[in-house]
Amino acid sequence: MAANIQPLADYVLAQQEEAEAKTASGLYVMEKSQEKPKIAKVLAVGADAKKVKKGDRVIYKTYSTSDIKIEGTEYLLVKEEDILATVK
Repeated sequence: MAANIQPLADYVLAQQEEAEAKTASGLYVMEKSQEKPKIAKVLAVGADAKKVKKGDRVIYKTYSTSDIKIEGTEYLLVKEEDILATVK
């Protein structure tokens, strides 16, 4: 498990996907200018989470996360109700 973090209740622990460094037209975008994607991979779920599971890719609300950094790695804690969809 990611840094031994176990979410409680209906919280989900996830890790945000990296932003694309290249646009569809082939231009490279500087890291500071890149918009962070709102897609993350689920690493662990709390006992009350019912609709998502470990390994899912999810889309979440923009300002709904608690960002944490442990041992140099960034994670997100998101309430299950703030997850909008899963990505297949």
